[in-house]
Amino acid sequence: MATTEKPEATPAMTRRPKRGVPEGLWRRCPGCQGMIYRQEAEKRLGVCPECDYHWYVSAQQRICQLLDDGTFEEWEAHLEPTDPLQFADKKPYAERLKDEQARTGLRDAAVTGTGMIRARRVAFGVTDSAFIMGSMGSVVGEKLARLVERATQQQLPLIIVSGSGGGARMHEGILSLMQMAKVSAALARYDQAGGLYISVLTNPTMGGVAASFALLGDLVIAEPKALIGFAGPRTIKATIGTELPKGFQTSEFLLEHGFIDRIVRRQDLKSEIARVIDYCGK
Repeated sequence: MATTEKPEATPAMTRRPKRGVPEGLWRRCPGCQGMIYRQEAEKRLGVCPECDYHWYVSAQQRICQLLDDGTFEEWEAHLEPTDPLQFADKKPYAERLKDEQARTGLRDAAVTGTGMIRARRVAFGVTDSAFIMGSMGSVVGEKLARLVERATQQQLPLIIVSGSGGGARMHEGILSLMQMAKVSAALARYDQAGGLYISVLTNPTMGGVAASFALLGDLVIAEPKALIGFAGPRTIKATIGTELPKGFQTSEFLLEHGFIDRIVRRQDLKSEIARVIDYCGK
């Protein structure tokens, strides 16, 4: 009787577990919801290649994108927020601050200093929406006011990139609201001294930030499709009970109605700022 023997398993026949896609290789675009290869997104400075949506980038990434390599010198890095009102909502404000500092690596929502843009020395500030939505508390206001004062003393062009969706920080009450006037007053003195202030608005720039220093620039530039305004569209719609215009409070809507001067894509922003500084002779 003939017998059959099973062939020995070869390496090609051995079952191997399926190899999954490593985490972090792809990123979903908040605009078109498409999946974008992370390296491609980073190469494009955080701009979707399909719909041109400009998504969030951190304060440190902004510094790397706009300032010449190795030229940034941070000012007022030692300033840290306190809890003067002993405020608590879902958690005490002091505890919230510690959690945000550990999560973001920032001491507060603003980073300020000086650096070079295409070999042009500038005073530079940026707010980061990752830290309590980039809201303006006492430290943010103080750092920005000191930045403006140094720019005045050293006769430097001033660049502030706003990414603040939280407006004035409610956890600090009137101490937060007074920062709007303090920074605006410093900007008025800077203007009287003949300074050049370029304000860059990113998504989102809202509340007390939009109502103070963000819209006080000699030139106000916005990234495409950024949300800019005081109260948010949903709040306004719920309050007045009517449908808002299409694209309301976007960069494009504000440019059409004269609230901002120019929309500049992120890839072109550094060159555009350098060109404006040269044009104004600063």
